[in-house]
Amino acid sequence: MSLIVQKFGGSSVADAESIKRVAKRIVDTKKAGNDIVVAVSAMGDSTDELLDLAHEVTPIPAPRELDMLLTAGERISMALLAMAIKSMGYDARSFTGSQAGMITDAQHGAARIVDVTPGRLRDALDEGAIAIVAGFQGFNRDTKDITTLGRGGSDTTAVALAAALGADICEIYTDVDGIFTADPRVVPKAHKLDRVSSEEMLELAAAGAKVLYIRAVEYARRHGVTLHVRSSFNNNTGTIVYNAGATSPYAAALLNGEPVEEPIIAGVAADLSEAKVTVVGVPDIPGKAAQIFKIVAKTNANVDMIVQNVSAASTGLTDISFTLPKSEGQQVLTALTNEQQNVGFAGLQYDDQIGKLALVGAGMRTNTGVSAKLFEALFEAGINIEMISTSEIRISVVTRADTINQALRVVHTAFGLDGDGEAVVHGGTGR
Repeated sequence: MSLIVQKFGGSSVADAESIKRVAKRIVDTKKAGNDIVVAVSAMGDSTDELLDLAHEVTPIPAPRELDMLLTAGERISMALLAMAIKSMGYDARSFTGSQAGMITDAQHGAARIVDVTPGRLRDALDEGAIAIVAGFQGFNRDTKDITTLGRGGSDTTAVALAAALGADICEIYTDVDGIFTADPRVVPKAHKLDRVSSEEMLELAAAGAKVLYIRAVEYARRHGVTLHVRSSFNNNTGTIVYNAGATSPYAAALLNGEPVEEPIIAGVAADLSEAKVTVVGVPDIPGKAAQIFKIVAKTNANVDMIVQNVSAASTGLTDISFTLPKSEGQQVLTALTNEQQNVGFAGLQYDDQIGKLALVGAGMRTNTGVSAKLFEALFEAGINIEMISTSEIRISVVTRADTINQALRVVHTAFGLDGDGEAVVHGGTGR
């Protein structure tokens, strides 16, 4: 008997028929002799609808009350799913995040998990029941308030439960057949990966790949949880996200015990959610960059790529550019403007029409010429590169937003990642 944690996203439980289909899949897994814990998201786009409703009531909803509102979506899903399973003759019990022991800090809207105490889930499993847990939510012991984990919180809930319960695997069900070499909505010839390392998946998620959220991948990697990304619309094998040396016997069987050879390129990802800030005319003397990024840090903005130009000999001034989420751009601009006189820079430029493309593969460590092939492919397509950033297994470039989809396709083709047929997308969100 194996212990399996399954997570179903909003597109998988979008309506009553979908919920019944998911319930049947869960029951089939139970019939195979497994213990099951399920983390479930809100139905379809109901979280966005609740958020829109809150903003119709008030421009700035109170964070505590907003969390109370948004967690209603997952509670509806968990109860309906438990009802559907019970109608099939199997015991199922639904639990809110707090009932499941998801303990978080007190940050409303973006809480971090600090502990998981799944005592009630273990009791339910010991009594032969299927445990259904509302994803995306937790509980703070000090304030006694309900919290939410932010976007992708249901993925993180599932991974945290798998780690706390010592599950054999954590299955993430979505509306595509697994993890592809690129977004199949943009690159129809993208092909599914049978396996990908957690290290590569972390880079792909950070670069904009939408199937898994970076927090969930990071948690899985840290706690040695093996992920299995599958479609809720069929029984295809999906993609295993593995941690070297930390694979359970159940996951090892799915990998067929074969040695894992790292590919040169695992995939290509694109992100349109970032903007670029350029601090113009910075005195090229020690300490100025530190001053600038201390100001940025006080806004809690998440800086991604950073480029400093060579200073002009005639003026002794330089420009510093960095990227960050668009949602954090205005507060950073305000903070820098308020400190402009103290830092001594000439001005600020803000550009929210950029796109980031990232090429990821563990094989980059031991293969040369990857950068040259990437730059040549973009050059031949007439796509200009504005910024470049690298790690051991990733090369990221910034281009214009209106060329990013073309860039994704030409780079995917240049590295021989195109499949024979077109990828199938069953839903519409990729989650």
